[in-house]
Amino acid sequence: MTAQIPIVKVEGLTVYRGKYLALRDVSFQLLPRTNTAIVGPNGAGKTTLVQAILDLIPHTSGSVQIFGRPIARLGDLCHLLGYMPQNFIFDRSFPISVSELVGLGWVSQVKRKRRNYLLPRLWQNNGEKSAAVARALKRTDAYHLRNQAIGTLSGGQLKRVLLAYCLVIPRQILVLDEAFAGVDIQGAADFYTLLNQLKQEEDWTILQISHDIDMVSRHCDRVICLNQTVVCTGVPEVALSADNMLATYGPGFSRYQHHH
Repeated sequence: MTAQIPIVKVEGLTVYRGKYLALRDVSFQLLPRTNTAIVGPNGAGKTTLVQAILDLIPHTSGSVQIFGRPIARLGDLCHLLGYMPQNFIFDRSFPISVSELVGLGWVSQVKRKRRNYLLPRLWQNNGEKSAAVARALKRTDAYHLRNQAIGTLSGGQLKRVLLAYCLVIPRQILVLDEAFAGVDIQGAADFYTLLNQLKQEEDWTILQISHDIDMVSRHCDRVICLNQTVVCTGVPEVALSADNMLATYGPGFSRYQHHH
């Protein structure tokens, strides 16, 4: 059997936040069409790792390759990455509807096409855009929210709308930083189910940060245990063993299991 080529490859990544060593010599690979969770205690460097991978913050040493290219040289391949931050900060009084917000993701692709002179007539693109936005909202069960102002949405509704934003154009990699923060247990379970359904349909490779070990064990293919450096990686049955949890979180760790 031919070995799979990693879609993301991180080697020896070290990141400082000012004088503070946030990440030390982090290395791992993401294979295509896998759902990988990063777990670890507060202050372990999980968000720093995601931001460094996406080139949102600089790294001191090491390398990140996506699709076989350094992240800084992705060029037009950047649109194949979708990112949902932990906190989507916005002015709740700003008058923008759900459809308009999701449409911004489609507009960014149109602008790239315009530079390459591939843009059809404007009225055709408006029709394509409306259809793409409607499809994305329907697939995330958020179409009924299309005319609502985003400032009126609940936390769970906003997560689905942001997922639709990522879905409005084709993606290959989806990165989520605590996507389920502020969502109740049932909402998180429903979101995980939707995410895995879309992963299968879209052939997504998912990298997500999560504090919910039970949800990770149920829904993810791979786990990266992180505490400034990689403690272990592997399938949930191995990575989330009691010994690995102790090594990652320390002696105060206790695992909570959901009962649905």
